[in-house]
Amino acid sequence: MPQDHRPAKSVRVLLAEDQGMMRGALALLLGLEEDIEVVAQVGAGDAIVDAALAHRPDVALLDIELPGMSGLEAAAELREQAPGCRVLILTTFGRPGYLRRAMEAGAAGFLVKDGPVEDLAAAIRRVLTGETVIDPALAAAALSAGPNPLTARECDVLKASVDGATVADIAAKLRLSESTVRNYLSSAIGKTGTRNRMEAMREARQQGWL
Repeated sequence: MPQDHRPAKSVRVLLAEDQGMMRGALALLLGLEEDIEVVAQVGAGDAIVDAALAHRPDVALLDIELPGMSGLEAAAELREQAPGCRVLILTTFGRPGYLRRAMEAGAAGFLVKDGPVEDLAAAIRRVLTGETVIDPALAAAALSAGPNPLTARECDVLKASVDGATVADIAAKLRLSESTVRNYLSSAIGKTGTRNRMEAMREARQQGWL
């Protein structure tokens, strides 16, 4: 038995969280579990895949809103480049749209951060055995909310609307005509039941569609 009393085969965990204090606290708490070892910590989404390939974790514990790349985008890349690594999303934002997107990206679990660390440790063990672990309240909300009504292009246009971008700015960024951008924005505003593109973007973010 090793000196830290861990089993011969601990669950190897990669932790992705942009807030340093939260990341350190999670690593410390999970490290207290005898059968869990945090083998890598990253603070940006675009560092996740490289860390996974370097450290070969069994489970990647990912926040969603990360600099460089979202945890959802990283989950999809991990499915392609490190298929043996199970992904567990851990986020402050328990939004139905996020849950649907996480499952589409191949995540094995989705939990919100307000639960006890014992539940998180148990979820890590469960996804490693092949189970899918989802916060029950969020699962119910996702079922009642229905699918994302926005197309991929409508989502792209709303994302490009941040920071006061003009229609011309969006068109140049996405290589679309200005009339096409206006059509996508109008459609997104109608589908979200809002009055303008900024309200549409906020509503889409609140639902987890972006």
